[in-house]
Amino acid sequence: MTEAPRFTTLGCRLNAYETEAMKELTREAGLENAVVVNTCAVTQEAVRKARQEIRRLRRENPQARLIVTGCAAQTEPERFAAMEEVDAVVGNAEKMQPDTWGRLAADFIGATERPLVDDIMSVRETAGHLIDGFGTRSRAYVQVQNGCDHRCTFCIIPYGRGNSRSVPAGVVVDQVKRLVGRGYNEVVLTGVDLTSWGADLPGAPRLGDLVMRILRLVPDLPRLRISSIDSIEADENLMRAIATEPRLMPHLHLSLQHGDDLILKRMKRRHLRDDAIRFCEEARALRPEMTFGADIIAGFPTETEAAFENSLRLVEDCGLTWLHVFPFSARPGTPAARMPQLDGGTVKGRAARLRAAGQARVARHLDGQQGRRHAVLMESPRMGRTEQFAEVAFATDRPEGQIVTATVTGVRDNQLIAT
Repeated sequence: MTEAPRFTTLGCRLNAYETEAMKELTREAGLENAVVVNTCAVTQEAVRKARQEIRRLRRENPQARLIVTGCAAQTEPERFAAMEEVDAVVGNAEKMQPDTWGRLAADFIGATERPLVDDIMSVRETAGHLIDGFGTRSRAYVQVQNGCDHRCTFCIIPYGRGNSRSVPAGVVVDQVKRLVGRGYNEVVLTGVDLTSWGADLPGAPRLGDLVMRILRLVPDLPRLRISSIDSIEADENLMRAIATEPRLMPHLHLSLQHGDDLILKRMKRRHLRDDAIRFCEEARALRPEMTFGADIIAGFPTETEAAFENSLRLVEDCGLTWLHVFPFSARPGTPAARMPQLDGGTVKGRAARLRAAGQARVARHLDGQQGRRHAVLMESPRMGRTEQFAEVAFATDRPEGQIVTATVTGVRDNQLIAT
Protein backbone atom coordinates (compact mmCIF):
# COMPACT_ATOMS: atom_id res chain seq x y z
CA MET A 1 0.00 0.00 0.00
CA THR A 2 1.39 3.42 -0.96
CA GLU A 3 1.02 6.65 0.99
CA ALA A 4 1.95 10.30 0.66
CA PRO A 5 5.29 11.46 2.08
CA ARG A 6 5.53 12.40 5.74
CA PHE A 7 7.32 15.62 6.64
CA THR A 8 9.27 16.66 9.71
CA THR A 9 10.22 20.33 9.98
CA LEU A 10 12.98 21.67 12.23
CA GLY A 11 13.86 25.33 12.75
CA CYS A 12 12.27 28.54 11.55
CA ARG A 13 8.91 29.59 10.15
CA LEU A 14 10.43 29.89 6.70
CA ASN A 15 11.29 26.20 6.85
CA ALA A 16 7.72 25.46 7.87
CA TYR A 17 6.45 27.52 4.94
CA GLU A 18 8.71 25.67 2.53
CA THR A 19 7.57 22.33 3.92
CA GLU A 20 4.03 23.21 2.90
CA ALA A 21 5.24 24.06 -0.60
CA MET A 22 7.17 20.76 -0.75
CA LYS A 23 4.04 18.83 0.16
CA GLU A 24 2.41 20.13 -3.00
CA LEU A 25 5.54 19.53 -5.11
CA THR A 26 5.88 15.92 -3.93
CA ARG A 27 2.18 15.30 -4.50
CA GLU A 28 2.44 16.57 -8.06
CA ALA A 29 5.57 14.45 -8.63
CA GLY A 30 3.89 11.30 -7.33
CA LEU A 31 6.46 10.65 -4.60
CA GLU A 32 5.26 7.92 -2.26
CA ASN A 33 6.39 6.01 0.81
CA ALA A 34 8.92 8.66 1.81
CA VAL A 35 9.88 10.64 4.91
CA VAL A 36 11.27 14.14 4.31
CA VAL A 37 13.24 15.93 7.03
CA ASN A 38 13.59 19.70 6.57
CA THR A 39 16.61 20.57 8.73
CA CYS A 40 17.95 23.66 10.50
CA ALA A 41 21.61 24.71 10.77
CA VAL A 42 21.41 27.80 13.00
CA THR A 43 23.44 26.12 15.78
CA GLN A 44 25.49 22.97 16.25
CA GLU A 45 22.72 21.77 18.56
CA ALA A 46 20.23 22.16 15.71
CA VAL A 47 22.39 19.93 13.50
CA ARG A 48 22.74 17.37 16.30
CA LYS A 49 18.96 17.31 16.77
CA ALA A 50 18.49 16.85 13.02
CA ARG A 51 20.73 13.78 13.00
CA GLN A 52 18.96 12.43 16.08
CA GLU A 53 15.58 12.95 14.44
CA ILE A 54 16.73 11.19 11.27
CA ARG A 55 17.77 8.12 13.27
CA ARG A 56 14.45 8.09 15.14
CA LEU A 57 12.44 8.38 11.94
CA ARG A 58 14.39 5.56 10.33
CA ARG A 59 13.63 3.28 13.29
CA GLU A 60 9.94 4.14 13.06
CA ASN A 61 9.79 3.91 9.25
CA PRO A 62 12.15 1.09 8.23
CA GLN A 63 10.62 0.67 4.76
CA ALA A 64 10.26 4.34 3.82
CA ARG A 65 12.72 6.28 1.68
CA LEU A 66 14.27 8.97 3.87
CA ILE A 67 15.14 12.33 2.29
CA VAL A 68 17.05 15.07 4.09
CA THR A 69 16.86 18.71 2.99
CA GLY A 70 17.02 22.20 4.52
CA CYS A 71 19.87 24.36 5.77
CA ALA A 72 21.90 21.62 7.46
CA ALA A 73 21.67 19.49 4.31
CA GLN A 74 22.84 22.49 2.30
CA THR A 75 25.84 23.33 4.51
CA GLU A 76 26.90 19.75 5.33
CA PRO A 77 25.59 17.52 2.50
CA GLU A 78 28.30 14.87 2.68
CA ARG A 79 27.82 14.45 6.42
CA PHE A 80 24.15 13.61 5.96
CA ALA A 81 24.78 11.52 2.84
CA ALA A 82 27.15 9.39 4.92
CA MET A 83 24.38 8.45 7.37
CA GLU A 84 23.21 4.92 6.69
CA GLU A 85 19.64 5.97 7.49
CA VAL A 86 19.52 8.50 4.64
CA ASP A 87 18.48 7.71 1.07
CA ALA A 88 18.84 11.17 -0.49
CA VAL A 89 20.13 14.66 0.34
CA VAL A 90 18.51 17.66 -1.33
CA GLY A 91 19.72 21.29 -1.20
CA ASN A 92 17.69 24.35 -0.26
CA ALA A 93 17.31 25.57 -3.83
CA GLU A 94 16.65 22.09 -5.24
CA LYS A 95 13.93 21.33 -2.69
CA MET A 96 11.71 24.01 -4.25
CA GLN A 97 12.09 22.72 -7.82
CA PRO A 98 9.49 20.31 -9.28
CA ASP A 99 12.16 18.48 -11.30
CA THR A 100 13.94 17.42 -8.12
CA TRP A 101 10.94 15.59 -6.76
CA GLY A 102 10.09 14.13 -10.14
CA ARG A 103 13.57 12.66 -10.31
CA LEU A 104 13.38 11.27 -6.79
CA ALA A 105 9.95 9.80 -7.42
CA ALA A 106 11.27 8.04 -10.54
CA ASP A 107 14.64 6.77 -9.38
CA PHE A 108 16.22 6.46 -5.97
CA ILE A 109 19.15 4.25 -6.92
CA GLY A 110 22.43 5.78 -5.77
CA ALA A 111 20.81 9.03 -4.68
CA THR A 112 23.15 9.59 -1.74
CA GLU A 113 26.27 8.97 -3.82
CA ARG A 114 25.79 12.39 -5.38
CA PRO A 115 23.69 14.69 -3.16
CA LEU A 116 21.31 16.94 -5.06
CA VAL A 117 22.96 20.06 -3.65
CA ASP A 118 24.35 22.83 -5.86
CA ASP A 119 25.98 26.18 -5.09
CA ILE A 120 23.32 28.14 -3.22
CA MET A 121 25.25 31.37 -3.85
CA SER A 122 24.47 31.08 -7.57
CA VAL A 123 20.70 31.27 -6.97
CA ARG A 124 19.34 34.65 -8.07
CA GLU A 125 15.56 34.33 -7.68
CA THR A 126 13.05 33.28 -5.05
CA ALA A 127 9.72 32.07 -6.33
CA GLY A 128 6.54 33.10 -4.57
CA HIS A 129 5.31 29.60 -3.84
CA LEU A 130 1.54 29.67 -3.56
CA ILE A 131 0.30 27.77 -0.53
CA ASP A 132 -2.98 28.07 1.32
CA GLY A 133 -1.44 28.87 4.70
CA PHE A 134 -0.41 26.53 7.45
CA GLY A 135 -0.28 26.11 11.21
CA THR A 136 -3.83 27.21 11.93
CA ARG A 137 -6.87 28.17 9.93
CA SER A 138 -6.49 31.74 11.17
CA ARG A 139 -2.96 32.83 10.28
CA ALA A 140 -1.07 32.35 7.01
CA TYR A 141 2.59 33.00 6.20
CA VAL A 142 3.88 34.48 2.97
CA GLN A 143 7.54 34.15 2.03
CA VAL A 144 8.64 37.44 0.47
CA GLN A 145 12.43 37.12 0.74
CA ASN A 146 15.15 34.49 1.07
CA GLY A 147 18.89 34.50 1.73
CA CYS A 148 21.16 37.11 3.31
CA ASP A 149 23.91 39.40 1.99
CA HIS A 150 25.37 40.08 5.44
CA ARG A 151 28.10 38.02 7.05
CA CYS A 152 27.65 38.15 10.80
CA THR A 153 30.59 36.34 12.35
CA PHE A 154 28.45 33.80 14.24
CA CYS A 155 26.04 32.92 11.44
CA ILE A 156 26.10 29.99 9.02
CA ILE A 157 22.69 30.76 7.50
CA PRO A 158 23.90 32.68 4.39
CA TYR A 159 25.76 29.52 3.38
CA GLY A 160 22.53 27.56 3.74
CA ARG A 161 20.22 30.11 2.16
CA GLY A 162 22.42 32.00 -0.31
CA ASN A 163 22.40 35.70 -1.10
CA SER A 164 19.37 37.90 -0.55
CA ARG A 165 16.63 37.72 -3.17
CA SER A 166 13.10 39.05 -3.17
CA VAL A 167 9.68 37.95 -4.37
CA PRO A 168 8.21 40.71 -6.58
CA ALA A 169 5.56 42.86 -4.92
CA GLY A 170 2.86 41.92 -7.42
CA VAL A 171 3.33 38.22 -6.70
CA VAL A 172 3.15 38.90 -2.95
CA VAL A 173 -0.03 40.97 -3.27
CA ASP A 174 -1.69 38.30 -5.39
CA GLN A 175 -0.89 35.65 -2.81
CA VAL A 176 -2.21 37.77 0.05
CA LYS A 177 -5.43 38.33 -1.90
CA ARG A 178 -5.72 34.58 -2.46
CA LEU A 179 -5.26 33.84 1.23
CA VAL A 180 -7.80 36.46 2.30
CA GLY A 181 -10.21 34.95 -0.22
CA ARG A 182 -9.76 31.60 1.49
CA GLY A 183 -10.76 33.11 4.83
CA TYR A 184 -7.47 33.93 6.53
CA ASN A 185 -7.76 36.96 8.81
CA GLU A 186 -4.04 37.45 9.40
CA VAL A 187 -1.05 37.23 7.07
CA VAL A 188 2.56 37.21 8.25
CA LEU A 189 5.38 38.35 5.95
CA THR A 190 8.42 36.16 6.43
CA GLY A 191 11.97 35.84 5.14
CA VAL A 192 15.57 35.29 6.23
CA ASP A 193 16.53 39.00 6.20
CA LEU A 194 13.15 40.63 5.75
CA THR A 195 14.27 44.27 5.79
CA SER A 196 16.54 43.61 2.80
CA TRP A 197 13.43 42.91 0.69
CA GLY A 198 13.43 44.79 -2.60
CA ALA A 199 17.13 45.61 -2.93
CA ASP A 200 17.44 43.26 -5.90
CA LEU A 201 14.20 44.36 -7.58
CA PRO A 202 13.80 47.14 -10.18
CA GLY A 203 13.79 50.51 -8.45
CA ALA A 204 15.03 48.94 -5.20
CA PRO A 205 11.78 49.29 -3.21
CA ARG A 206 11.90 48.85 0.57
CA LEU A 207 9.94 46.66 2.98
CA GLY A 208 7.79 49.62 4.01
CA ASP A 209 6.78 50.09 0.37
CA LEU A 210 5.63 46.47 0.24
CA VAL A 211 3.68 46.80 3.50
CA MET A 212 1.90 49.95 2.33
CA ARG A 213 1.13 48.36 -1.04
CA ILE A 214 -0.40 45.26 0.53
CA LEU A 215 -2.57 47.30 2.87
CA ARG A 216 -3.71 49.56 0.03
CA LEU A 217 -4.42 46.82 -2.51
CA VAL A 218 -5.91 44.23 -0.12
CA PRO A 219 -8.42 46.30 1.86
CA ASP A 220 -10.20 43.17 3.10
CA LEU A 221 -7.12 41.92 4.97
CA PRO A 222 -7.87 42.50 8.67
CA ARG A 223 -4.37 41.97 10.06
CA LEU A 224 -0.87 42.11 8.59
CA ARG A 225 2.08 41.03 10.72
CA ILE A 226 5.82 41.28 10.11
CA SER A 227 8.20 38.58 11.31
CA SER A 228 11.77 39.29 12.45
CA ILE A 229 13.36 42.49 11.16
CA ASP A 230 16.74 44.20 11.41
CA SER A 231 15.78 47.47 13.07
CA ILE A 232 18.73 49.42 11.63
CA GLU A 233 17.26 48.82 8.16
CA ALA A 234 13.75 50.04 8.96
CA ASP A 235 12.77 52.51 6.22
CA GLU A 236 10.63 55.63 6.24
CA ASN A 237 7.53 53.95 4.84
CA LEU A 238 7.75 51.15 7.40
CA MET A 239 7.80 53.72 10.19
CA ARG A 240 4.89 55.53 8.51
CA ALA A 241 2.93 52.26 8.40
CA ILE A 242 3.61 51.71 12.10
CA ALA A 243 2.25 55.17 12.84
CA THR A 244 -0.78 55.23 10.54
CA GLU A 245 -1.92 51.69 9.69
CA PRO A 246 -3.96 50.00 12.45
CA ARG A 247 -4.11 46.79 10.38
CA LEU A 248 -0.31 46.44 10.76
CA MET A 249 0.04 44.60 14.05
CA PRO A 250 1.84 46.42 16.92
CA HIS A 251 4.37 43.65 17.46
CA LEU A 252 7.88 43.52 16.01
CA HIS A 253 10.52 40.86 16.55
CA LEU A 254 13.98 42.43 16.35
CA SER A 255 17.27 40.84 15.37
CA LEU A 256 19.33 42.56 18.08
CA GLN A 257 21.72 39.72 19.13
CA HIS A 258 23.51 41.69 21.87
CA GLY A 259 23.53 44.83 23.98
CA ASP A 260 27.25 45.63 24.09
CA ASP A 261 28.91 47.75 21.41
CA LEU A 262 32.22 45.87 21.34
CA ILE A 263 30.49 42.50 21.04
CA LEU A 264 28.19 43.87 18.35
CA LYS A 265 31.27 44.94 16.38
CA ARG A 266 32.84 41.52 16.83
CA MET A 267 29.59 40.00 15.63
CA LYS A 268 29.85 42.29 12.58
CA ARG A 269 26.40 43.66 13.23
CA ARG A 270 25.40 46.94 11.59
CA HIS A 271 23.92 48.65 14.64
CA LEU A 272 25.10 49.74 18.07
CA ARG A 273 23.31 49.61 21.40
CA ASP A 274 21.98 53.17 21.15
CA ASP A 275 20.58 52.45 17.66
CA ALA A 276 18.42 49.66 19.07
CA ILE A 277 17.18 51.78 21.96
CA ARG A 278 16.44 54.71 19.64
CA PHE A 279 14.44 52.52 17.27
CA CYS A 280 12.30 51.09 20.07
CA GLU A 281 11.65 54.54 21.49
CA GLU A 282 10.66 55.90 18.07
CA ALA A 283 8.41 52.97 17.21
CA ARG A 284 6.68 53.14 20.59
CA ALA A 285 6.21 56.90 20.23
CA LEU A 286 4.52 56.29 16.89
CA ARG A 287 2.45 53.37 18.24
CA PRO A 288 2.21 53.38 22.05
CA GLU A 289 0.83 49.83 22.21
CA MET A 290 3.85 48.44 20.30
CA THR A 291 5.53 45.38 21.83
CA PHE A 292 8.91 43.97 20.91
CA GLY A 293 10.46 40.55 20.82
CA ALA A 294 14.16 40.05 20.18
CA ASP A 295 16.85 37.49 19.43
CA ILE A 296 19.75 37.75 21.90
CA ILE A 297 22.86 35.56 22.04
CA ALA A 298 24.35 34.74 25.44
CA GLY A 299 28.01 33.84 25.84
CA PHE A 300 29.44 35.13 22.57
CA PRO A 301 33.25 34.65 22.45
CA THR A 302 35.15 37.26 24.54
CA GLU A 303 31.91 38.33 26.28
CA THR A 304 32.85 39.70 29.70
CA GLU A 305 30.47 39.93 32.63
CA ALA A 306 30.19 43.68 31.98
CA ALA A 307 29.34 43.07 28.31
CA PHE A 308 26.71 40.52 29.31
CA GLU A 309 25.22 42.98 31.79
CA ASN A 310 24.73 45.36 28.86
CA SER A 311 22.57 42.71 27.18
CA LEU A 312 20.60 42.24 30.37
CA ARG A 313 20.01 45.99 30.65
CA LEU A 314 18.96 46.14 27.00
CA VAL A 315 15.87 44.12 27.90
CA GLU A 316 14.69 47.01 30.05
CA ASP A 317 16.18 49.84 27.99
CA CYS A 318 14.37 48.66 24.85
CA GLY A 319 11.28 47.46 26.70
CA LEU A 320 11.57 43.98 25.19
CA THR A 321 8.84 41.46 25.99
CA TRP A 322 9.22 38.26 23.98
CA LEU A 323 12.84 37.07 24.08
CA HIS A 324 14.42 34.31 21.99
CA VAL A 325 17.62 33.56 23.88
CA PHE A 326 20.35 31.57 22.13
CA PRO A 327 23.31 30.18 24.08
CA PHE A 328 26.28 30.77 21.77
CA SER A 329 27.08 27.73 19.65
CA ALA A 330 30.24 27.79 17.54
CA ARG A 331 29.53 26.89 13.91
CA PRO A 332 32.55 25.51 12.05
CA GLY A 333 33.48 27.75 9.15
CA THR A 334 32.37 30.99 10.83
CA PRO A 335 34.82 33.61 12.18
CA ALA A 336 33.29 33.42 15.67
CA ALA A 337 34.28 29.76 15.91
CA ARG A 338 37.92 30.85 15.79
CA MET A 339 37.54 33.43 18.58
CA PRO A 340 38.35 32.69 22.26
CA GLN A 341 35.40 30.68 23.56
CA LEU A 342 33.68 30.89 26.95
CA ASP A 343 33.20 27.73 28.98
CA GLY A 344 29.88 26.00 28.60
CA GLY A 345 28.77 26.58 32.17
CA THR A 346 29.17 30.33 31.86
CA VAL A 347 27.26 30.39 28.58
CA LYS A 348 24.43 28.31 30.01
CA GLY A 349 24.23 30.43 33.16
CA ARG A 350 24.05 33.68 31.24
CA ALA A 351 21.38 32.31 28.93
CA ALA A 352 19.32 31.35 31.99
CA ARG A 353 19.66 34.86 33.42
CA LEU A 354 18.53 36.39 30.14
CA ARG A 355 15.54 34.07 29.97
CA ALA A 356 14.60 35.01 33.53
CA ALA A 357 14.75 38.70 32.61
CA GLY A 358 12.56 38.00 29.60
CA GLN A 359 10.07 36.06 31.67
CA ALA A 360 9.82 38.95 34.13
CA ARG A 361 9.03 41.28 31.24
CA VAL A 362 6.37 38.89 29.93
CA ALA A 363 4.75 38.73 33.38
CA ARG A 364 4.75 42.53 33.62
CA HIS A 365 3.23 42.90 30.16
CA LEU A 366 0.49 40.35 30.80
CA ASP A 367 -0.36 41.81 34.19
CA GLY A 368 -0.76 45.22 32.55
CA GLN A 369 -3.44 43.85 30.21
CA GLN A 370 -5.94 43.00 32.95
CA GLY A 371 -9.19 44.82 32.47
CA ARG A 372 -8.38 45.80 28.88
CA ARG A 373 -10.38 44.98 25.78
CA HIS A 374 -8.53 43.19 22.98
CA ALA A 375 -9.23 42.03 19.44
CA VAL A 376 -8.25 38.36 19.61
CA LEU A 377 -7.58 36.16 16.58
CA MET A 378 -8.76 32.67 17.52
CA GLU A 379 -6.18 29.96 16.71
CA SER A 380 -8.28 27.20 18.28
CA PRO A 381 -11.76 27.16 19.84
CA ARG A 382 -10.39 28.28 23.23
CA MET A 383 -7.10 30.04 22.46
CA GLY A 384 -6.25 33.12 20.45
CA ARG A 385 -3.71 35.94 20.30
CA THR A 386 -3.94 39.66 20.82
CA GLU A 387 -2.58 42.14 18.30
CA GLN A 388 0.62 42.20 20.43
CA PHE A 389 0.80 38.37 20.11
CA ALA A 390 -0.04 37.48 23.71
CA GLU A 391 -1.96 34.22 24.13
CA VAL A 392 -5.53 34.49 25.40
CA ALA A 393 -7.41 31.55 26.91
CA PHE A 394 -11.22 31.28 27.01
CA ALA A 395 -13.43 29.05 29.14
CA THR A 396 -15.91 28.50 26.31
CA ASP A 397 -15.56 27.95 22.59
CA ARG A 398 -15.14 30.78 20.11
CA PRO A 399 -15.21 30.48 16.30
CA GLU A 400 -11.78 29.34 15.15
CA GLY A 401 -10.13 31.71 12.69
CA GLN A 402 -12.32 34.67 13.62
CA ILE A 403 -11.38 37.90 15.39
CA VAL A 404 -13.36 38.35 18.59
CA THR A 405 -13.40 41.20 21.09
CA ALA A 406 -12.76 40.15 24.66
CA THR A 407 -12.02 41.64 28.07
CA VAL A 408 -9.00 40.33 29.97
CA THR A 409 -9.96 39.17 33.46
CA GLY A 410 -6.78 37.50 34.66
CA VAL A 411 -3.43 35.85 33.94
CA ARG A 412 -2.51 32.18 34.32
CA ASP A 413 0.51 30.19 33.06
CA ASN A 414 1.75 32.97 30.77
CA GLN A 415 -1.68 33.33 29.19
CA LEU A 416 -4.28 36.03 29.47
CA ILE A 417 -7.70 34.86 30.64
CA ALA A 418 -10.62 36.55 28.92
CA THR A 419 -14.39 36.55 28.68
